[in-house]
Amino acid sequence: MGNDATVGDRRQLINVAYRLLGSLTEAEDAVQEAYARWYALPRGRQEETVSPGAWLTTVTGRVCLDVLGSARARRERYVGAWLPDPLPAHAERDGYGADPADPADQMVLDESVTMAFLVVLESMTPAERVAFVLHDVFRYPFAEIAGTLRRTPAACKQLAASGRRRVRDARTRATPAVQADVVRQVKAAWERKDIAALVDLLDPAAVMTADGGGRAGTVLRPIEGGGRIAPYMVAIADKAPGLELLERSVNGAPGLVARRDGVVVTVAAFDVAEGRVSRIWVVRNPEKLRPWVG
Repeated sequence: MGNDATVGDRRQLINVAYRLLGSLTEAEDAVQEAYARWYALPRGRQEETVSPGAWLTTVTGRVCLDVLGSARARRERYVGAWLPDPLPAHAERDGYGADPADPADQMVLDESVTMAFLVVLESMTPAERVAFVLHDVFRYPFAEIAGTLRRTPAACKQLAASGRRRVRDARTRATPAVQADVVRQVKAAWERKDIAALVDLLDPAAVMTADGGGRAGTVLRPIEGGGRIAPYMVAIADKAPGLELLERSVNGAPGLVARRDGVVVTVAAFDVAEGRVSRIWVVRNPEKLRPWVG
């Protein structure tokens, strides 16, 4: 098989790498590295490779494993909390010119990219994350995953099972309709600066985590408790006149986007349980908001 056989694999590889790394830029870099290694192979090696797609997946997985191994140290140096990159829905990018070379335009949005899911993936060891994502999300057999992790299929099965236990409790508990309704009520209460209404919509044990990356002002540590989050949200509203709040899909789930002068400055994702907001993830780092054009 020649080089052309690899072109159609890019979308799948981007989807795998984003779920492994939680970063569009890092995912793109990992896939580019895999392709660079493919094109560096002698022509004879390429032609004797039965499945270039499987080869590219294995290499992409190994590159991601290396990135995950070094990510912890880098994220310890990160200013404030680190959150995965938020993704807009394709429909909300229409009219702005989709770019097939942009990794955000190649993402398939489903339950495996919700912010709640990705945050739990962050708690896994690199090997657990690779085994779990490749097997449970993308249905790769353990025999193939073994080649990526350089472990036995049995060991990979154990790693995936360990990852599965971690993620079991993180499944989105509210239906999209219920979550959209709660998020809509949060938006209305926030716009009214109604602290009492916000407290009622927030779980008493709710947690808000914000990612400014040192490039945008925000709290550096999570805010815990609905009674503390609600007045903080209203204080933000007081400090940011002219902010436009919009209901948008964030990583495939109902969320909110704040826009100033037509520019997206904040993206908020939510987890809703039993009709109340249990988690809020706020991304303000402009580096992570590049796919958000409006």
